[in-house]
Amino acid sequence: MNIANKISTFRILSVPFFIACFVYYEPSKDYLRFLALAIFFLGVVSDILDGYIARKAKLQSPAGLILDPLGDKLLLVSAFLCLFFTSNFPAGIRFPLWVIFIVISRDVIILLGVLVIFIVKQNIDINPTRWGKATTISQMAAIISVLTQWKYSYLVWDAAVIFTVISGVDYVRKGFILLYNSKSTA
Repeated sequence: MNIANKISTFRILSVPFFIACFVYYEPSKDYLRFLALAIFFLGVVSDILDGYIARKAKLQSPAGLILDPLGDKLLLVSAFLCLFFTSNFPAGIRFPLWVIFIVISRDVIILLGVLVIFIVKQNIDINPTRWGKATTISQMAAIISVLTQWKYSYLVWDAAVIFTVISGVDYVRKGFILLYNSKSTA
């Protein structure tokens, strides 16, 4: 296992600790919110670091193609869900249900599309797009804004939703191109 994959694995293994912070969180234990923020921030840094190392040292591997996005999705989805279900956070600084629905629906649609393409084509070569990267960055920013309990967090999560929808449509479009046109590249 190369160093980039070890960093991705670290991100995956940090998710239960992140979730535990919310399971035991209450306003009198506000340090758990800051611990969750630190764990999430380490996850963000590890995402940047593993991608940089994999590209720079040419350490891209089949395992890395699964571990990196898996780590991202586990951390992001668990954060969105925790920050929706945690009733101890101030009203108005928790994700509303519609944000959770859009974020998770996009990921489910992309996952199902990848499975269909793999079943039909027996191969999959989907790379992150600009819109996908903008979505990840905006979603991470939205989570950080809620964890810091910034009163204008809704502005950040609105931007994240816009990027999420745009990238979802973009991935679906590229998926159809890959699925129905063997000579075209997405």
